[in-house]
Amino acid sequence: MTTKHPLRCASIGECMLELSSEQGSVFGAQTLRFGGDTLNTAIYMARQGGNVDYITALGDDKWSDEMLASWQSEQLGTQLIAQVPGRVPGLYAIQTFADGEREFSYWRKESPARELFELKQNDDLLAQLMTFDYIYLSGITLSLYSQEVLERLWLFFAEYKAQGGKLVFDSNYRPRNWPNAKIARQCFDKIASYCEIVLPTLDDEQLFDASLTLEQCQSYYQRLGVKELVIKMGPEGCLVCTEDKAVLVPTTPVEAVDTTAAGDSFNGTYLAARMKGHCAQVAAQYAHQVAGAVVQYPGAIIDKAAQPIFK
Repeated sequence: MTTKHPLRCASIGECMLELSSEQGSVFGAQTLRFGGDTLNTAIYMARQGGNVDYITALGDDKWSDEMLASWQSEQLGTQLIAQVPGRVPGLYAIQTFADGEREFSYWRKESPARELFELKQNDDLLAQLMTFDYIYLSGITLSLYSQEVLERLWLFFAEYKAQGGKLVFDSNYRPRNWPNAKIARQCFDKIASYCEIVLPTLDDEQLFDASLTLEQCQSYYQRLGVKELVIKMGPEGCLVCTEDKAVLVPTTPVEAVDTTAAGDSFNGTYLAARMKGHCAQVAAQYAHQVAGAVVQYPGAIIDKAAQPIFK
């Protein structure tokens, strides 16, 4: 793989229409936005100057067209996004509680993003992805695909890594998306073995094992060969683990209004900083500041004016 400058990242996943209501309300006033974990990460990465393409499939409807226009205005690359005639994006609804936590409901089975690697118009997608310096995806991304597609991806990731590509993964485990925890864990372990950077959240990892400690989480991923590990712990900060050391990077607690995209914005800022050459610890400090701003506003994508920007 030939490295080009500035470094390029492909963020792969699904963006859905986002329906949110006022705090505590189900049938009250609704706001229609869009969101998805890897899309959120890509936007926050681009806002920090990261050179990032979003990779997904949409429909040919007015909502898909609006999404594309919005992403282009955020300086995301959209050339590899497929639009499938007669289809529409998936939909999810958020109910936000008084403490800022939220509950999600999904309508996504017919989402074209689930067929991203099976569309005839995407026959050369893997070849295109090989040209990127970084590829970012999540456990939610992996949950979209069939076993046949996953087997193709394992072969691709092995080749991508061998050619110098850097794979980045956030487990972002959502039990409802998987047949069972064992299948999800096997899938996460497989992809982690190809990764340069893994960005899990401790709370997500504890859904597999409630007794899992921070130290056990660290050793688990390092045994899989992960060279750079950042374990997010919400208001407690994060543990940044590189090959030579592990450092706890604290964050400044804030009053959370809505925790949607806190981890996604952290990931996007962290990767942008790393691609610019900042060390892992500094990248985490920047990422904490952005995530701290994001949770003080409703929705996944906050106004640019409210977001810290770093060089």
